[in-house]
Amino acid sequence: MTGSTPQQDLDQPHDLVGVGIGPFNLSLAALAHGVPGGLAATFYEQRPAFHWHPGLLLDGATLQVPFLADLVTLADPASPWSFLNYLKSRERLFPFYFAEKFHIQRAEYDAYCRWVSERLPGLRFGHQVDSVRWNPERRLFEVDFTQVDPEGEAEALGRAYTRNVVLGVGTEPYVPEPLRPLADAPGVPVLHSADYLAHRESLLRAGHVTVIGSGQSGAEIFLDLLRARPAGAERIHWLARTEAFSPMEYSKLGLEHFTPDYTRYFHALPEPVRGELMPRQWQLHKGIDADTIAAIHDELYRRTLHGGWPDAVLTPGVRVRTAGRVATTQVELHLEHVQQSTRSRLTTDAVVLATGYRERPVDRMLAGLDPYLRHDSAGRARIDERYRLVLDPSVTGSVYVQNAERHTHGVGAPDLGLAAWRSAVILNSVTGKESYPLPRRTAFTTFGLDAREAPSIPAQDRKLTPLVQQ
Repeated sequence: MTGSTPQQDLDQPHDLVGVGIGPFNLSLAALAHGVPGGLAATFYEQRPAFHWHPGLLLDGATLQVPFLADLVTLADPASPWSFLNYLKSRERLFPFYFAEKFHIQRAEYDAYCRWVSERLPGLRFGHQVDSVRWNPERRLFEVDFTQVDPEGEAEALGRAYTRNVVLGVGTEPYVPEPLRPLADAPGVPVLHSADYLAHRESLLRAGHVTVIGSGQSGAEIFLDLLRARPAGAERIHWLARTEAFSPMEYSKLGLEHFTPDYTRYFHALPEPVRGELMPRQWQLHKGIDADTIAAIHDELYRRTLHGGWPDAVLTPGVRVRTAGRVATTQVELHLEHVQQSTRSRLTTDAVVLATGYRERPVDRMLAGLDPYLRHDSAGRARIDERYRLVLDPSVTGSVYVQNAERHTHGVGAPDLGLAAWRSAVILNSVTGKESYPLPRRTAFTTFGLDAREAPSIPAQDRKLTPLVQQ
């Protein structure tokens, strides 16, 4: 819903104000709409409408989570905002039933979320939140915002008061330092994968294209370019820092790292242990879907059927040291192979950076809360088990975060499969009651040992094995 903010938004304190409307805050808004007894909640988003990674909605690209990981189902299967209800409203339930698809296309997930965003009350698009402060006299948070037009120009200023705030501002594309000057320069053919579809036609016309990044986005873009370019004249390089183009961990027990059970286990670990563990878990969320790897190999193999090899180079274990322009239209990449300790140069006509995303900084927005914030030894915000920023006890309200807590809650923080559960945890905390009953156990794996439950062996039953002199 875009337009003027109702007067009651300004005069009456809210129970909850959301900053940002991506999938996670949209999930929270959908479940908040169903809280028994009602909840005064408003969500602000600076964009004019909902869109989810529009630059990566490639034909045939699917979600890496099942359709049950929609906005609400894993917390409230009877919600009117479920994916199945969306299909019903579009008279597509039977076609979906016969399609027998457990993983839906990304474009369909985007369409589903837009369907929810266009019908759910309490969403204010075209509203940019500028700051969040604690007002000790009112014992409320002040949320200052600017109403903007579709071009982003300011139209009006406003302020809302709320007992609780939830930050769901999402992530932003990450560009490695050596390539940042080129990506920021106008007219230079270096772009992030987030903008791929908008530039796809010009990339197909480019003489040579280099894709950098070993994750799912890099694989999908490499495959899309490979399929669209002529056999024998593909002229594509695919480079990655990882030691291999590795599949994502997708075994059933491996997936239990994306359960509430593992989230609770991870949060309870000491901070240094969490810090050491996170880099080692990259294959749980940064690998490539096995079907995509197979499709790439099949396409490359198909191009050898009549003799010769495709003009495509796939090289892992490579980092970009520096980069620069050659003449006015080309880019020169200075590469280093980490294991070989060798260096080379690659001249290319275009570069697509499938280098992932980083949490969008909120320091400026939360500057007014800085005196109340508590940080860990690395200077990061401390976040409790219920997704609340740890604030000074004098602040009686709560600030919740969504997809900004990987350092405290683990690999499941950005995963869509935990969206509804996390939203339910937050709403149960906001309402102070079990508005959404949640399961006590969600995984067959028992993460860690509980000393209180460890079986003890009676002393009289213990048998010692004698040591033998060697």
